[in-house]
Amino acid sequence: MATTNQTSLNNAKVTIPALDMEQQPTTDSDFDYSKRAQWLRAAVLGASDGLVSTASLMMGVGAVKQDIKAMILSGFAGLVAGACSMAIGEFTSVYSQLDIELAQIKRDGIRRGEREEDNSGEEERENLPNPVQAAAASALAFSVGAMVPLLAASFIRDYKVRLGVVVCAVTLALVVFGWIGAALGKAPAVRSSGRLLVGGWLAMAITFGLTKLIGSSGI
Repeated sequence: MATTNQTSLNNAKVTIPALDMEQQPTTDSDFDYSKRAQWLRAAVLGASDGLVSTASLMMGVGAVKQDIKAMILSGFAGLVAGACSMAIGEFTSVYSQLDIELAQIKRDGIRRGEREEDNSGEEERENLPNPVQAAAASALAFSVGAMVPLLAASFIRDYKVRLGVVVCAVTLALVVFGWIGAALGKAPAVRSSGRLLVGGWLAMAITFGLTKLIGSSGI
């Protein structure tokens, strides 16, 4: 009996489950961050556009009118107009891209043959851009950025303090937006934030300076 048990143990096979590579978690080094480029570009661009354009508009109005009501109304008008413009522009742009990709899929299907079923065609259709989602995302991102200078100036009556607070709030928001975009895309944070910051400062300074010049000249 002992000999039989020993033989059974010797003949027993130990099964080691093979590692399924497809189920392994994706590491940062394996992730393709370029896939984020399209939506990341739209989100960061929309937010920074809303921030800079609304703040510049408010600074331009503030250069010739010290009334807080005029400054807030101009900023709100800029928010609504800019969000609508971003939504319409993104919708038409993405819809044009959608038409091009659908035409390409149709041409590929004709080459493969009408009777041939190909999973790649279905996957391509699933990955097609959505114009409505793109328009909504752009309008939302613009509105989020535009709310920063509006909220910063809403409760400050003193003219000079109000201008200073708007500039400080925009500066901080530009740095944050640049850092978020760099973090999501694994890009250099300092360079990304610096580009947004310098561009925002220039836009506000040029708008304020030119409006002040035109207002003082009596044109």
